[in-house]
Amino acid sequence: MSIDIAVVPVAGLGTRLLPATKSQPKEMLPVGRKPVAQHVVEELALSGIGRLLFVTGKGKHSIENHFDTDGDLITYLRESGREQALAELDFERQEMEYFYTRQRRQLGLGHAVLCAAPLVGKQPFVVALGDSIIGLNAQSDIVARMTALFETTGADVVVAFEEVPRDEVFRYGIAKPRGSVDDVFDLESLIEKPAVDEAPSNLAVAARYVFNPVIFDKLAETRPGKGGEIQLTDAIQTILSEGGKGLGVRLHPHERRYDIGNFGSYFRAFVDFALADPQFGDGLREHIQALLERP
Repeated sequence: MSIDIAVVPVAGLGTRLLPATKSQPKEMLPVGRKPVAQHVVEELALSGIGRLLFVTGKGKHSIENHFDTDGDLITYLRESGREQALAELDFERQEMEYFYTRQRRQLGLGHAVLCAAPLVGKQPFVVALGDSIIGLNAQSDIVARMTALFETTGADVVVAFEEVPRDEVFRYGIAKPRGSVDDVFDLESLIEKPAVDEAPSNLAVAARYVFNPVIFDKLAETRPGKGGEIQLTDAIQTILSEGGKGLGVRLHPHERRYDIGNFGSYFRAFVDFALADPQFGDGLREHIQALLERP
């Protein structure tokens, strides 16, 4: 059976983006014309995902509202002669079923994934972090490639990786490959935020995973670490250390990861998407060039 369910954790507080996130989720910040969460959902839909479970938390109701069909808004646009704007609501009609559950306490990414266990059950599933966009305007098939590998190889876990500068490996979960590294490679272990001189590679976890449901058992057994949080990386490492099969998949060069985790990366993401806008991109490019040429 093809994997068609994805878990999207969106319960984080977004404290590195205050004050913008004081009254709205960081996943609803606009990147170009769309909020972050819509970019993620459209990517997953193009990869064959038909059921999506958001793991939400306090103050995240606007995510649920965004993906509801808004009949009143549709009627208003039609009656006010703004039918051209209806195309911007096409995402409401894509073939996706939405489900929501809450992470009632902030106990880390691993705990957020564990909150999905009662709804996912005993089926394999995708995890896509809700604050990370892969590829410009959903031009990424990373999840489709990962689910196909999972199904054909009998893997227990498949993780997406991106190359990062060597001096930044201490910020990420880093792969220790087994053998040679190609677009797909055997994953020996994961090391969370290693020192630069101790990192086994510069391949960083890139916000997309495919799991056998055994991950839920390992998460339930994982002891909280720093800050009392249950780390997803620790549970993956347990699977690998117990002989489970793990595979890494490298992002293609065009499949850049846009991590909406701080203002620096958010600003860069917004500019990239805005410059790619077919209507406004050229004008914005001219504006930026003029600004840069000012004395």
